Amino acid sequence: MKDILILYYSVHGGTRALAESLAQGVAQVPGALPRVRTVPRVSTVAEQTEPSIPDDGPPYVELSDLQECAALALGSPTRFGNMAAPLKYFLDQTSTLWLSGALAGKPAAVFTSTGTPHGGQESTLLSMMLPLLHHGMLIVGLPYTETGLMTTRGGGTPYGASHHAAPDASLPVSEEEKRLAFALGQRLARAALKLAAD
Repeated sequence: MKDILILYYSVHGGTRALAESLAQGVAQVPGALPRVRTVPRVSTVAEQTEPSIPDDGPPYVELSDLQECAALALGSPTRFGNMAAPLKYFLDQTSTLWLSGALAGKPAAVFTSTGTPHGGQESTLLSMMLPLLHHGMLIVGLPYTETGLMTTRGGGTPYGASHHAAPDASLPVSEEEKRLAFALGQRLARAALKLAAD
């Protein structure tokens, strides 16, 4: 079995719901196993403020999760068109993996949730790709063969799965958004297995 790491940060639950749909997609691919992880909040002085073990939900990520995974899905709510600080804070600590090339050649995908339809979904997805490209990862997107991209009234982009949550986070992830996240999980897992077979 190949572990597919689904690493995300979520505040109101939209990004977490997308992560769960991605994990379901990964689990449907024979030979792939989803490993879901999150990151703790950080304070304004960029220190971890949460306990070392979360009260509920998935465990916090460790560098070993990145080393051991066959692929990575990275998710964050948008913060002014960029990934949230807690996820960036964790990624800033991965220089030892960069130096060793531990992630080079592994496939990666990205996903996000925003409060408004034009709240920076695509720029947030692109911002998450940048450190992954520096690590030498291979970006997997959502092609238009996923016909839901042509009909979605919520989230979903060729850059990755997304969700429109509304400014008060009152909109749950739609069935359409779940299907696209599920498809991205399947696509990422299949890419990882194909690369591992070479």
